Amino acid sequence: MATQKHKSAEIGIIGGSGLYTMPGLTRVREIRITTPFGKPSDAYVLGELEGRKVAFLARHGRGHLLLPSEVPYRANIFGMKKLGVERIISVSAVGSLREEYKPLDMAVPSQFFDRTRGRVSTFFGGGIVAHIGFADPVCATVQNALAAVCDSINVTCHHGGTYVCMEGPAFSTLAESNTYRAWGMDLIGMTNLTEAKLAREAEICYATLAMVTDYDCWHPHHDAVTVSQVIECLNRNVEHAQNIIRGAVARMPRERTCKCGSALAHAILTDRRKIPAAARKRLDIIIGKYLKA
Repeated sequence: MATQKHKSAEIGIIGGSGLYTMPGLTRVREIRITTPFGKPSDAYVLGELEGRKVAFLARHGRGHLLLPSEVPYRANIFGMKKLGVERIISVSAVGSLREEYKPLDMAVPSQFFDRTRGRVSTFFGGGIVAHIGFADPVCATVQNALAAVCDSINVTCHHGGTYVCMEGPAFSTLAESNTYRAWGMDLIGMTNLTEAKLAREAEICYATLAMVTDYDCWHPHHDAVTVSQVIECLNRNVEHAQNIIRGAVARMPRERTCKCGSALAHAILTDRRKIPAAARKRLDIIIGKYLKA
């Protein structure tokens, strides 16, 4: 199995609704990974894109088999870490909570707001405690690469904003939608916050390419969101998303200068001498460098 010394991939791509494959990959192979947190959503598709080693994963499984609450987020991110991935581009369908974020637009949000319930969004526990800094949950390097490509190919892209992550799978009530707008939220989705927290714990850079598909249900001149409407917008936008990903991968610096790669440096609270052997083993590829004598 791949280790951090022998990287199978440096950039991970997580495809959401509508993006189940990544055209343009060469030297393609699939690999299934086992993790201490169960099986990932699907096999990882490894290959080269724009001269870089990448790993593609369909978040909901090919064929869209998993609800947002059923996605094995810990396994998915742990698998990326196991492959050596240092940066993740996450692609997601989102609803708009702002007039100016129009269906078919793209967005690269800077912030997340958690409205999920009961999801496990940490690798820690079981005898080891860590508290990561999460004030700025998105890696600016990855975010800026995505926004720059959008600008270069004349795709309308909103740089910044807040993505509120709801539990789902039902879409919002009108009362909820209007409340999120009053709170200053810009986008709504069901998946990315959980991924972003785990990526930070795994010291992986993370940013979202959000494909706007609808106006949720708040807009007085648009019907409430439906699956058919979402699919129609996704089908029209998926080629843009694929082009943006390719461009962002090509633009990504070879070396990381951000702080994502040392997110755990001052986060582990547990006395190193009291961390159970099972916890050390389970999280070795994440915390091993901080536990060496």
